[in-house]
Amino acid sequence: MGREKDCSVQLPDDDDHAGISRHHCLLDINPPDARVRDFGSLNGTYVNGVKIGQRQKHHTVADAAQMTFPQYDLKDGDQIMLGRTALRVNVFVPALCGECSTEILEAEKKQAEVLPGTYQCAACRKKAEEERRRQEEEARKAAEAARLDAAKRAKAKHCAKCGKNVAGEEGANRNGDFVCAACKSNPAGILKLLLAMAKGGDPKLLGIRGYTVLRELGRGGMGAVYLARKDETGEVVALKVMLPQVALEDRAKEMFMRETANTMALQHQNIIRLHDSGCSNGTFFLTLEFCDGGSVDNLMKQRGGPLPIDEATGIVLQALEGLEYAHAAEMPHVKLGDGKIGRGRGLVHRDLKPANLFLTGTGSSRMVKIGDYGMSKAFELAGLSGLSMTGNIVGTPAFMPRQQVLECKYAKPDVDVWAMAATLYCLLTFDVPRNFSRHADPWKAILDTDAVPIRRRNPSIPKALAEVIDRALVDRPGIQFKTAAEFRRELQKAL
Repeated sequence: MGREKDCSVQLPDDDDHAGISRHHCLLDINPPDARVRDFGSLNGTYVNGVKIGQRQKHHTVADAAQMTFPQYDLKDGDQIMLGRTALRVNVFVPALCGECSTEILEAEKKQAEVLPGTYQCAACRKKAEEERRRQEEEARKAAEAARLDAAKRAKAKHCAKCGKNVAGEEGANRNGDFVCAACKSNPAGILKLLLAMAKGGDPKLLGIRGYTVLRELGRGGMGAVYLARKDETGEVVALKVMLPQVALEDRAKEMFMRETANTMALQHQNIIRLHDSGCSNGTFFLTLEFCDGGSVDNLMKQRGGPLPIDEATGIVLQALEGLEYAHAAEMPHVKLGDGKIGRGRGLVHRDLKPANLFLTGTGSSRMVKIGDYGMSKAFELAGLSGLSMTGNIVGTPAFMPRQQVLECKYAKPDVDVWAMAATLYCLLTFDVPRNFSRHADPWKAILDTDAVPIRRRNPSIPKALAEVIDRALVDRPGIQFKTAAEFRRELQKAL
């Protein structure tokens, strides 16, 4: 929020609003949660008359860029003041049509309520009216099912793995399965249970039936990855366990599984193949192609510095081929212009970086593959991380253009192209394009600063190659290279 043109909430740049900074504050919304954070404005940001952040008058804008101010959790009815401009916060959980998940407007909510807490949009009501005589028995059964479900939800919630009462744990207040904090800290135990259930014939777990876990490959905030072997064929795969930090509702589950179906549709030599996926006991599992060479990020750590130009550009050129394919591939579940989900083209990764590029094979046959295609994005957008966007930023801002901050839910393919240029920058310099201060707000740094020319980090990089990389990292006012193919061609010319 501020007077700058790129603000999502832009206030007029006139005398009446002179007390408002260009980038005044950040409004971080992850429904139904909302937070506000001052960006070191000269005149401060106020919530209910209480100042939550402001730089001192002797501090400059540049000084403020090196400061971080605390964020404030907003509640229904709070008032935010920027200068003489007041905004009232209204928090509510929107009603959704039980048939097609269309959001019901507040003005239509009363008319749309067909059962207590159950809503139906105008189109679905018309359809139901036409078939009412034939559906009377189904309606009676649905009402009884709703009553039983409400009674079930009124009881104490229990961990889907160990049965512990989790009613007091953060994130357990939604409907659906929930895994307690103790079980989340032991993903190997959860996987052992799922494999045993799969062996027993659980139809939800056929995708991991007959696998033996060999060792853990890695662990992160969303779960863990294991090397597993298919007992029948001896094939090894990466078996990934993803643990939602909140209770797993059906709608979030369906959204995530739609994204896995999109990822499964990607069939390219430079993209890690997703073999199978599923969900049980509040836990997602994925079986993926295993890359024996590990990640490019680990390769750099082993070398202890930047990679040679031929090796670094070779890695990125291969990854760009996979990216070019993914941005044009036909997908089964894409949100169309009318808001419906149907077949469409193109899938944006949103989280490209050295840690998500993997290697397999050796020598001239070494292959680069893009990993985690859409999984982290889908996990966060479905609300399964339990965090707001700005709460889940470890390692990500360094490879993110300003367009992805301003329009985080509607990222276009060019944000992946920028991230791939940032990845090449990192491979050649062992550093990231922007300067980030340990104590400064990374989101403000992305909005207010540009990439450092690559030859300032590594003067030995040839001028022609440096010019292409620097051009690819321009993101103000727009990203220069719109497609992976365009960036790949320019790199090849520079080499």
